[in-house]
Amino acid sequence: MSTLTRVVPAGFDVERIREDFPVLKQSIHGKPLVYLDSAATAQKPNAVIDAIRRFHEVDCANIHRGVHELSQRSTAAYEETRAKAKKFLNARTKNELIFVRGATEGINLVASSWGRGNVKPGDEIVISALEHHSNIVPWQMLCEDKGAKLRVIPMNDRGELLLEEYEKLLGPRTRMVAVTHVSNALGTINPVGRIVEMAHRAGALTLIDGAQAAPHMKIDVQALDADFYTFSGHKVFGPTGIGILYGKTRLLNAMPPYQGGGDMIKTVTFEKTTYADLPYKFEAGTPNIAGGIGLGAALDYVNSIGLDTIAAYEHELLVYGTEALGEIPGLRIVGTAKEKAAVLSFVIDGIHPHDIGTVLDRQGIAVRTGHHCAQPVMDRFRVPATTRASLAFYNTFAEIDALTAGLQKVKEIFS
Repeated sequence: MSTLTRVVPAGFDVERIREDFPVLKQSIHGKPLVYLDSAATAQKPNAVIDAIRRFHEVDCANIHRGVHELSQRSTAAYEETRAKAKKFLNARTKNELIFVRGATEGINLVASSWGRGNVKPGDEIVISALEHHSNIVPWQMLCEDKGAKLRVIPMNDRGELLLEEYEKLLGPRTRMVAVTHVSNALGTINPVGRIVEMAHRAGALTLIDGAQAAPHMKIDVQALDADFYTFSGHKVFGPTGIGILYGKTRLLNAMPPYQGGGDMIKTVTFEKTTYADLPYKFEAGTPNIAGGIGLGAALDYVNSIGLDTIAAYEHELLVYGTEALGEIPGLRIVGTAKEKAAVLSFVIDGIHPHDIGTVLDRQGIAVRTGHHCAQPVMDRFRVPATTRASLAFYNTFAEIDALTAGLQKVKEIFS
């Protein structure tokens, strides 16, 4: 694919960055690893691995409870991540940031806690046709429990939401609009600012699933004016089992606790419990302390490179990959939105995606195959599954060349 143009932003050194990711140095089936599955989980830099190791080797203790030195150090490191997340999202105060296990728990927390007191029979929740199952099922459960109705914003053949149809869905019974910032299955970047503005005009609240956006672009929850925003640590080069839920203070204060237990209380008697102030009201029990500290290291690492720089480089990878895959006969990219993150989801005529993924794996190339926890998206495009290559700033143009060569090998095998 040497005829294709490779554009690298000034000052961006991908080979130096790759040195920070030890997992990328290995071979798979005797071939250099080409990791193209960052939308499922991103790889972890040494800075994150070292932060987690240091906690376990030097600072390991429970937080918020101890007066001894180890507890004080671990508490400080854990809470520092909350301050870093405040800056990362440009929240008003760190008390608006709740530690959760990931975006999935963040959505479930809002659907359960907020939904319990604010959704009534006949009310409506609006989601989009692009959603991951994590932003469908919790709202379905809430609607079934409350006798409410789930409404869905349709999309066009490029994978873009139809805002004129969205506007028609909004009405006096709309209570919540919950949409993804970036589609995990197609890479579509939704116009969430407009979506939030339209929802607020109708008197509805908004929740944005930022799991796929946080690794790739700057997020400003104040400018966006989203009522809730959530992302997962493991998608932003941090550990699994940790994430952040942002919520506006007035909304979080009005919501009941999501879970009961230690560290989310002020006082407990057998007659009555009073709850802790934000954010601890929503953080029952011993948390994923190492994960929280690792997330802080991940945010530092991403910021050290710069999200604008990351977005610019990944865009060039996307352009290059789109052109390269477009030269393969019988290959069709699914999801061709004008505004798109670095995701290449595709099908090849007559070859099942699982067979594609298996052959690529034997060549050391890791891609995702299946419905990507977005079965309604597959149904919309009338395919059972796709092959998805999802890119990050540690990927290279040469790795895209390896993917296209691997896909030519797939076609040879199944021709």
